[in-house]
Amino acid sequence: MPSLLTTTALILLPLLYFTHTFLLLLLRQRLSPLRLLPRPPAPSLLTGNLAELHDQENTGLFARWTATHGPSFCYRGFLGGSRLITTDPRAIAHILGHAYEYPKPDFVSDSLATMAAGEEGLLTVEGETHRRQRKIIAPAFGRRHVRSLAPVFVRKAGELRDRWAEMADAVPAGGRPPRVDVLAWLSRATLDVIGLAGFGYEFNALAPRAEGEAGDELAEAFATIFSTARKFRIMTILQVWFPLLRRFRRNNKTMADAQSTMRRIGTHLIDTRKAAVFAELAAAKSASSSSASSHPSGIDGDTTVLGRDLLSVLIRSNLASAGTPAAQLSSAETLCQISTFIAAGFETTSSALSWALFALSGAPGAQMKLREAMRAVPPPPQDTEGEGGDGGGGGEDAWDAWVSALDALPYLDWTVRESLRLHAPITNTMRVFDPPPSSPLADRNTDVIPTSAPWVGRDGVTRTGIEIRRGDIISVPIQAVNRGEGVWGADAGKHGGKTKHGVPGLYAGILTFLNGNPLSGNRACIGYRFALLEMKVFLYVLLRDLEVGIDPGLVIEKKINVVTRPFVASEPGLGNQLPLRISRVKQHGGGGEL
Repeated sequence: MPSLLTTTALILLPLLYFTHTFLLLLLRQRLSPLRLLPRPPAPSLLTGNLAELHDQENTGLFARWTATHGPSFCYRGFLGGSRLITTDPRAIAHILGHAYEYPKPDFVSDSLATMAAGEEGLLTVEGETHRRQRKIIAPAFGRRHVRSLAPVFVRKAGELRDRWAEMADAVPAGGRPPRVDVLAWLSRATLDVIGLAGFGYEFNALAPRAEGEAGDELAEAFATIFSTARKFRIMTILQVWFPLLRRFRRNNKTMADAQSTMRRIGTHLIDTRKAAVFAELAAAKSASSSSASSHPSGIDGDTTVLGRDLLSVLIRSNLASAGTPAAQLSSAETLCQISTFIAAGFETTSSALSWALFALSGAPGAQMKLREAMRAVPPPPQDTEGEGGDGGGGGEDAWDAWVSALDALPYLDWTVRESLRLHAPITNTMRVFDPPPSSPLADRNTDVIPTSAPWVGRDGVTRTGIEIRRGDIISVPIQAVNRGEGVWGADAGKHGGKTKHGVPGLYAGILTFLNGNPLSGNRACIGYRFALLEMKVFLYVLLRDLEVGIDPGLVIEKKINVVTRPFVASEPGLGNQLPLRISRVKQHGGGGEL
């Protein structure tokens, strides 16, 4: 009898769970005011518009929808559920400006936690926890500290340049320049950068490796975790609405092993950094026991000289909050920031740099103009081993002056920002209306998102805002906003259209970092200074000595799998890649102005 009861329970409980969840889903969709918005036809009753959205970067889908339905409309999700898409600047300002009332949907945070950042990383936490973490981590990404990391950027860019130069030099005189997958090489270089700059760890991803030789243990663990970003599958959709199914994801055992490796090595890195910081603090107190300090710990996370990596600065900043333990990061939170640093600063930057080189490869005149502008800036301080050297030459003031000279190049700044506008590494961000208990909106089940202009609903009623219910999902299409003709002109889809040259303040309008403009909110990218400087340094070091070109007729398309990466349309089986021709610099003319 107990066996029969157990069997019955095992059948009925899952059935009740799925039936209950399914009925709530249908009820929510029936009550959602989003159903009144204009919407495109859905190809599938089960999956709505989701499949066609998966490839929208190559099909111009958003542009067609916006032209037909206006800046705000809904698309259909699982079983016809309505989801809001908006490129309306006023609506986006409201959503991102109230980031804690409009957090990431739980399935997005869960996916990020599973793949990379951990449940307590800055990418995944919300509300007061996020506010506290951001306050402690912020000094690591301050302007002064990011500039102090320039030697690391220069060193790794120099190593990459030398590897590419070796390939170019190996071609016989008069031969065609080698075809190099710059995406793969830039991924290795940016992994090395985030290892050293992030937590003083040498991945040695750029170092030559014998055939069959194993790679770095931590790098392989992270690659395993990040590569589990799933393709478009029905099961992925079901896991959104039935959280219980997330326990049965593919590769859960492989993922658990990789995460265990990351925890083990991460814990060792934290212990090592803590010991170094305490030794530094003891030495500082011994040298000047009578000196006053503005911090209870005597440590200023942004100005202390030793241990420039982000993790060391984070630990110092955490110790500076020692007077208020509740304001500090726990050990688990600190550990999660390591994988957060890698997830946020590795693939995104390699993708951004790849797209920048892709744009320049088809415009030799623009490439030459950029090279000439960069040659006005002298090599980095005490560059005894070629650009990149050992990354340690020169004093702090000399490096700061060099970075200032690099930042003062308007054409380099424009090239980087224009590439980030047209090729945002993250093309879309999702939000859900779900105010926390501490929010002024906590007792409300609905909100009205203001719009820039009145709109007419499917019921014929004119409205000046978009009503949204708790639990309704919103999609902010970053890339579509970055290409909006209302801001960028009729040539918004072209890299470097003439209307975008020399317009003061124009690039405050890009959404790539979700910051630097009135749309910011407290979820803006904390590492945007890091990314901009890293990109500028890499372009400076690589393009002063090397040229990049592309084979005529080669069609490069985009594949979105968390980060937007390039692939060759005629070679889909080879996966993500960006094959460019690399050669030593030679004098030439040519058009192709960006």
